[in-house]
Amino acid sequence: MDTSVYLHALTALFIIIDPIGSSLIFNSLSTMHEPRMRTIMAVKSILISASILILFGNYGEVLFSHLTININSLRVAGGLLLFHTSFQMITQNTKTTNSGTLEDISVFPMTIPLLAGPGALTLSLLLFSHSTQIESSIAVTLAIISILGLTLVLMLCSKFLKKIIGRTGDEILKRFFGVILAALAIQFIYDGINNLTS
Repeated sequence: MDTSVYLHALTALFIIIDPIGSSLIFNSLSTMHEPRMRTIMAVKSILISASILILFGNYGEVLFSHLTININSLRVAGGLLLFHTSFQMITQNTKTTNSGTLEDISVFPMTIPLLAGPGALTLSLLLFSHSTQIESSIAVTLAIISILGLTLVLMLCSKFLKKIIGRTGDEILKRFFGVILAALAIQFIYDGINNLTS
């Protein structure tokens, strides 16, 4: 394994995926779920995210070229989805389905667009495209697994944060991270449009 590639990928993925922020967002979106359901959603989101990032990193460029899709279009689409999520975090209470059961957030919004969003997908694509040797590709894969593993641990422990800060603090954090997510979403959209028109 190429240690330098691993450390470089680890640092970049940590910044983009933001395990700490993602775990706090997970806590805000799943406060009303039972502990067992929270664990299932956390594990599902990590497994799906890892699969998407590794597969997209290896085959995304080929797929996009066949579909004649610009990678910046993914940024705009992901930004719009992220903004939708942030708007709900800021303005609404926890939503339920018609049957009264809480929604599964493992795929949306945790996997897409948070953990495996446009930023992480683009970074994964770039990291694998620069990894011409098998050792480098293994290093990038291990970096993805390491960051998502850390994110899983933090997500599973995030429920203890609510006990410390209480319901009011949780509501404040939910709205605060909603605003942060909205800003991130606008940045994704801006970068995508700016790169498409340049």
